[in-house]
Amino acid sequence: MEQWSFSHHEMVTLSEALQIAEEVTSDYYKFSSRQWRRHPYDVKPRATWHHLSAPNHVFAVLNKGLTTDEFMWPRSKGRDFYFILLHDEKILSAIARDEKLNLLPLMLYVFTHELIHIVRFSNFIQRFEVNKEAREEEEKRVHGLTYEVLRRVPIKDLRYVLEAYETHRVCKLGLLGSERK
Repeated sequence: MEQWSFSHHEMVTLSEALQIAEEVTSDYYKFSSRQWRRHPYDVKPRATWHHLSAPNHVFAVLNKGLTTDEFMWPRSKGRDFYFILLHDEKILSAIARDEKLNLLPLMLYVFTHELIHIVRFSNFIQRFEVNKEAREEEEKRVHGLTYEVLRRVPIKDLRYVLEAYETHRVCKLGLLGSERK
C-alpha cells in the first residue's frame, strides 16, 4: 500500500478540527482552558509511530506514556501524557474513496472521540488498561458521548459522519469500499 501523509493544507484542517474538538469537549465537560493542562496530550502522524501496529479499522490510536523515536514521554509530573496517533493513510484513503466524506468533519469526530477518552481516563471514570470486552464497552460508550457532544455542532457534512457511526460505534467509513453500517 502506498504511504500517504498529510499535506500542509490538510495539517491546517487538522489543527482546526482539533481546536473545535477541544472547544466542544470543554463545553460538554465544563472545562476551562486551564483544566486541559491537567490532561496533557499530543497528536502524532503515522510517520512518528511506524514501529507500532494499529488495528486496520481505526483512524487513530490513543496511547499513554509512549516512547517514540524522537521523544520519551513517561509520566509528566506524576500525570499521564497521552498521544493521539493518527493513521494518515487510512484517513486519506477513506476520504479519497468516499466523495461525501470531508477531512474537517471526520477529524472533528476522531479528535472529539479521543479527547473524551482522555478525559475519562484522566478523571478515573475508566481505566486505560482493561480487557478486550471492557474496551469494546468503553468504545461504545465513548461513541455515544461523542455523538452527544457533536450532534448540535453546525459543521458542514458532520451529520454524514455522525450517521456513519450511528449503529455500533465502530466506523466502517471508507475502509470497506461501499459497505456501510
